[in-house]
Amino acid sequence: MPDLPTAGFLNVDKPLHLTSHDVVARVRRHYRALTGSKKVGHAGTLDPLADGVLVICLGAATRLSEYVMRGRKVYRAKIEFGATTTTYDAAGDVLERKSADHLDLADVRRAMSAFIGEIEQIPPMFSAIKVGGKKLYELARQGKAVEREARPVTIHALNLLSWRRPVLELEIECSAGTYIRSLAHDLGAALGVGAHLTGLTRTASGSFRLRDSLALDAVTCGGDEWLRHIISPYDALAHFSRVKLNAEDIVRVRHGGFIQRQPRVDDLAVFAFDAERELVAILEPRGQQWKPRKVFLSES
Repeated sequence: MPDLPTAGFLNVDKPLHLTSHDVVARVRRHYRALTGSKKVGHAGTLDPLADGVLVICLGAATRLSEYVMRGRKVYRAKIEFGATTTTYDAAGDVLERKSADHLDLADVRRAMSAFIGEIEQIPPMFSAIKVGGKKLYELARQGKAVEREARPVTIHALNLLSWRRPVLELEIECSAGTYIRSLAHDLGAALGVGAHLTGLTRTASGSFRLRDSLALDAVTCGGDEWLRHIISPYDALAHFSRVKLNAEDIVRVRHGGFIQRQPRVDDLAVFAFDAERELVAILEPRGQQWKPRKVFLSES
């Protein structure tokens, strides 16, 4: 058995029809059997009808999910015009049908242009966002609809992959927190015929790419070979500011103490590593010093 990492990330290709929680539960069983740790989570949910990149956090890396999920997302999406549904995707009940026979590619391109850049997006009722302490999908299943506040998101790019009326296939590059189902719904509304999402694959989440992902069966079908696919925090967080601490500063930080800031490092979150590239702490600036925001103790 190889040396077992104490923390890291697994880039899993989530299959269709499984929830993100299902994937976490399956990985947890095998990770616990090999390491004794039950700490497994994910960095960004995928709907059951979506497949593709799901970043799994292992061990102490579960405390890093908020940073990993901030990265840009890239999706391949199929949008069918002419019908709206309760869930904004193919899993929901059809609410209304309209003919989309008159739509041409020029119409679609014009409508798409209004959704590029910073936009306001209203989350679908069938989502995990909480309102008054209850998840929206719980209220939706009770037949209740509540007011949802629009949220700012950024669509960096909408690239046309194919157009076979009434189905549009797009590659979408967007900020974290973007609902592709809402984008499909809103695009259909802009064209006056309605639309819903019929297929979705996440091809990238931050630095994690679908081409580098691991099939879930590779984890769940026995053996420990999948452990070599675990990505260390040092590699996964390469796009953040990183510093190397000396032994004295490591001791001080791990006891909650402040340390002197290194020059030309001004970010609000700085990841501090030791000489062996093990994560020591996440630091935040306080004047000319750094204060530890989160501390990671050595498990060696």
